[in-house]
Amino acid sequence: MKNFLLASLLPLLAFFQLRDCEGGSQQNTAYEAPSADELAKLETAYFASGCFWCVEAIYESVKGVKEVVSGYSGGFKNNPTYEQVGRKTTGHAETVAVYYDPTVVSFKTLVDVFYGSQDPTTYGQRPDFGEPYRSIIFYENDEEKATAEAAKEAVQKNYSKPVVTEIKKFEKFWPAENYHQNYEKLNPNQPYVRSVSVPRLNRFKEKFPELLKEEEKL
Repeated sequence: MKNFLLASLLPLLAFFQLRDCEGGSQQNTAYEAPSADELAKLETAYFASGCFWCVEAIYESVKGVKEVVSGYSGGFKNNPTYEQVGRKTTGHAETVAVYYDPTVVSFKTLVDVFYGSQDPTTYGQRPDFGEPYRSIIFYENDEEKATAEAAKEAVQKNYSKPVVTEIKKFEKFWPAENYHQNYEKLNPNQPYVRSVSVPRLNRFKEKFPELLKEEEKL
């Protein structure tokens, strides 16, 4: 599975495009992606918790995370597009693939980041609600499943409403279109980024300063 993902992600990671969300003119922006050898040494975890622009930026700020890729998972349609997912015709949710060094950060900590950066009792995250933005922890083995289930049970004690996070066996991850990758950092003045993504990231940073990379600290 990892080798397949590496093969599918390398062209995407090699060169990202900067484009505003509405379409318009494009400007190419070089991006230094991790090499295939570097990625092969890492573990991968998959999470969905609202707009992937926001979630990607949150995980990128965490120590031990080497790369985050935005994409789609949890549905039934092959090769989904952003438009199809948004129209709720694929069953997929906006998802991130998190490449991390397990000697620095654990899967359990990544799950803590997941719950600590969202409201898991809502079917999406403000202002994005519905199927494409639902809350999901994907697991690839029994240990990850047990970790996810224990975390959900523990988190539920903090809420009066039910935690609606799905715990779902990972099947397939489809990388999103190039212009979605590293979106928050490449588009700091985009209105959604300024009004939604950056405030969500900063709330996470204030809550978990001990998990941040040095350059990400407030």
